[in-house]
Amino acid sequence: MKKIISVLLIICCALTFGALAACSSGSKDISVYDISVRYDEKSESLTGTESFEFYNCYDNELGELKFNLYGNAFRREAKYSPVSDSFKSRAYYAGESYGGMEITGVENCASWEISGEDENILSVTLAEPVYPAQRTTVEISFTLSLAKINHRTGVTPDSVNLGNFYPILCAYTAEGFVECPYYACGDPFMSECANYSVNLDIPETYTAAASGKAQSESIVNGRRKTQYVLTEARDFAIVLSDKFEVVAEEVDGVEVSYYYIDDSDPSASLKAAVKSLEYFNQTFGKYIYPTLSVVQTGFVYGGMEYPALTMIASGQQSSDNIYTIVHENAHQWWYAMVGSDQLTCAWQDEGLAEYSTLMFFENNPDYGYTRTAIVEGATRAYRAFFSVYSQLNDEVDTTMTRNLGSFSGEYEYTNIAYNKPLIMFDILRKSMGDDKFTTCLETYFEKYCKKIASSEALIACFASGGADVEGLFSSFIEGKILI
Repeated sequence: MKKIISVLLIICCALTFGALAACSSGSKDISVYDISVRYDEKSESLTGTESFEFYNCYDNELGELKFNLYGNAFRREAKYSPVSDSFKSRAYYAGESYGGMEITGVENCASWEISGEDENILSVTLAEPVYPAQRTTVEISFTLSLAKINHRTGVTPDSVNLGNFYPILCAYTAEGFVECPYYACGDPFMSECANYSVNLDIPETYTAAASGKAQSESIVNGRRKTQYVLTEARDFAIVLSDKFEVVAEEVDGVEVSYYYIDDSDPSASLKAAVKSLEYFNQTFGKYIYPTLSVVQTGFVYGGMEYPALTMIASGQQSSDNIYTIVHENAHQWWYAMVGSDQLTCAWQDEGLAEYSTLMFFENNPDYGYTRTAIVEGATRAYRAFFSVYSQLNDEVDTTMTRNLGSFSGEYEYTNIAYNKPLIMFDILRKSMGDDKFTTCLETYFEKYCKKIASSEALIACFASGGADVEGLFSSFIEGKILI
């Protein structure tokens, strides 16, 4: 996600070594979501059913499954607000508004309950344990009520954002299922790849931008019904609007579509999406999905990434819009395809996405961004943050690996998760040289595509390039270095 902290754009743990206890990337040995949802524009709600076929790719039997219910973060009584106080006026454009997710039934199980720190977990006790390499299916019915909010999930003035709209299986590690409280700072998500079939039923007047590729579409009684398919994806998102215009172009066999509501130069935005996908394809490894939807929508921050779909906040200046598009596209590599623990190692995907954005602009100078300017901007911002926090507190916590809930706000989070790792990666690149640095990122992508990589895995990939990098990483991550 690209954070905006002021009117000006600020340029800004693992549990085990290697991949966290994640499933194989084979498309057969994988769980499957079969989701059907219907959007009602009058009640501003989504009703749906989810047939979830769980494939046990782990070494032990499981008698329980846990699902994150991200929609419950928007309840009136939620323990954690989905946005901080400093962003509430920007998010709640019509005054505070609330939503929530109601689970109306779970079938093919012994029992189920809503649990978690903030009613954010659906715990399902299975009728029988599922053993390694076996499958079981549970059927979940739910209703998602949407708040009026410029956020990942909600009704915006011109669109409907359906990010994190369904119960999604918690990632599983050596310590068990990872429950994800919805903190205001960062992207509090962690999930493993699965195959998706999504049936969407919306009013005929709406256009849908979705993570998957449309397989079929029909109009029945004023309703548009579309089936989407997406394989080996970490999650699935949709944005609806009756105001969308669309421009599209194919690059490297991928259909890139730009959905916009108010853009004075949509061709330039599409060009940035196409060129950045092409550059990242050539530099890190091949994009694995057949489509990419870049979607202008109401959003409280600069942008937000999902597999094969990125949300780009409307109302940005042209240069900020381009920068956000490139940053969110970089997340297709560092989050969508190569996963990480965003709850405790936010720097891992945000730092790589931000530095990949730098690399794109460095190789496309016509956009006016230079490597020197971006690094100097991040350095100034970080030093200003350190100075301010040093004056306010006896001690400044500059450690990079820590829980999202520990951040005091977006200002601290942006400097620790974006600016500091960008500076770190630039120093690392200078010490290794361009070719070795890029080769190590290629190795990281190749080894951990479709998996969840630990921070140690990333460091090991750079160490494999022949450089002594552990000291550099530890000095930054543990907060020992002065910048």
